Amino acid sequence: MDDNFEGVKVMVIDDSKTIRRTAETLLSKAGCEVITATDGFDALAKIADSQPAIIFVDIMMPRLDGYQTCALIKNNADFQSTPVIMLSSKDGLFDRAKGRIVGSDQYLTKPFSKDELLSAIRDHVKAG
Repeated sequence: MDDNFEGVKVMVIDDSKTIRRTAETLLSKAGCEVITATDGFDALAKIADSQPAIIFVDIMMPRLDGYQTCALIKNNADFQSTPVIMLSSKDGLFDRAKGRIVGSDQYLTKPFSKDELLSAIRDHVKAG
């Protein structure tokens, strides 16, 4: 599989520094340009400037959780077509259903693998 993710802008929103760093390392090695945010407010401030092609958002975050963050992104006309992938340490049906209700495009359970991250990008970001 010779995927080229060169220059694909990916946003990772997670209050865990470890998760942000892990995702950033994995994605940078694949050629992605990674923008990280510590929570929903931080992310919303950065989305307009960075225009990410895909957004990974943790569900459990202080202040603005992943569902609220996803809903705000999807309610913005400029970003409603941006794929949002939920990240959760729980693999619950309820969480998946709730994620779909707020408009998320996919659901990954933590700890995620490099392959899971890249296949999510492959599935949702149109090359070129």
